[in-house]
Amino acid sequence: MAIEEPAFDLIEKAEPYEVRQYRPFVVAETIVDGDLDAASNAGFRLIADYIFGNNIAVGGKPGDSKTEKIAMTAPVAAEPVAEKIAMTAPVLAEPQTGGMNASRWRIHFVMPSQYSLATLPKPVNPAVMLRAVPGQRFAVLVFSGFAGADKVQAKSDELLAWVKQRGFKARGVVQLARYNPPWTLPFFRRNEVMVELQAP
Repeated sequence: MAIEEPAFDLIEKAEPYEVRQYRPFVVAETIVDGDLDAASNAGFRLIADYIFGNNIAVGGKPGDSKTEKIAMTAPVAAEPVAEKIAMTAPVLAEPQTGGMNASRWRIHFVMPSQYSLATLPKPVNPAVMLRAVPGQRFAVLVFSGFAGADKVQAKSDELLAWVKQRGFKARGVVQLARYNPPWTLPFFRRNEVMVELQAP
């Protein structure tokens, strides 16, 4: 059975670059400290714990045994954040050039499209938050192999250069999206770096 990915309309494709218009979705997210790999692992565990049942189903109360298992989706996204930024605040800083060496990260999973904020079970762990994300346009660079901080930084720089060359204006920071489990062979891995684009 295929793993659900967030829905988008493809606006432009110039391999390995794409411009996508994403539809609104809901994320489960957490903010963790550490380098890219450590934060990705810690964030993944926290959100996986939520989707695998550490939650309170709609209509349930704390302490109830009524929980709900939520289907896994792809990708798992990592986005560098500034110190002490609120979980629900949009990141509106200028694109960062040294972002993949950050020490604080927002890690999120997109929730299956059958859910809204009102119908998702509530996280038991206060470190996991739910957030509605409006439709957004992103520039994306797709690549395979391992996604270590140095490689991701180089791909981020390439993406920002392409965005500038095309006359687009980036908004916020570049984020990393990983689509495969860790045991996937490097040449089969699908990774993306993405940056939101300002409205034309």
